[in-house]
Amino acid sequence: VSERERESVCVCVCVCHYFLLRPIPSDSLPVVDLKEDPDPVLDPKEKDLNETELRSVLGGHFDPVFMSVSPPEDKYSGNEDPTEAEMRLRLSGPMPKEIRAMDFEVPHGKKQKPSRKLRRRLQLWLWSFASCPVLQAWTDLGSRFWPRYVKVGSCSSKRSCSVPDGMVCRPAKSTHFTVLRWRCLQRRGGLKCSWIPVQYPVISECKCSCPT
Repeated sequence: VSERERESVCVCVCVCHYFLLRPIPSDSLPVVDLKEDPDPVLDPKEKDLNETELRSVLGGHFDPVFMSVSPPEDKYSGNEDPTEAEMRLRLSGPMPKEIRAMDFEVPHGKKQKPSRKLRRRLQLWLWSFASCPVLQAWTDLGSRFWPRYVKVGSCSSKRSCSVPDGMVCRPAKSTHFTVLRWRCLQRRGGLKCSWIPVQYPVISECKCSCPT
């Protein structure tokens, strides 16, 4: 094997190993949990967790609404699976055109159209029933991320979101936060570790769709 070929193999291995350590945005949903090497040698030490220095490195990417250095008091941040009444209050934006265009009939003797008020109530009920809000909850990424705690989204799975039953709320879109990742690489002089910025993917939108 030539020297040039050996260098090519080395570059490929190093680059592939580097990206295995970096969570990146992806269209593959739901977001898959990262598998960590359990070796404690790869964990940052206390001297590596200086908050002032790490805030400086992260810069404007630090968002206190979705990130926390210490364990948040409220794990679910008031966004656990909502009741039907709560879901109605959370409806925002224009009503879906499919629901707005729906016609209803009242099965009472001769078929008749419901009043405008009743039709509106039926539309709102159907809209709230089919709604798939993103449920926010704090998660602990572990000591190899900073900030360690981030607020991530999930989709409710307690009930069907369709009439008749069958469809469920599933992840539809994802976005990402920029956080710091503790990366360790084996160098000639030994193990070298440092904090690097990475993009951590999170679910940003849920949609009522057929189960897989």
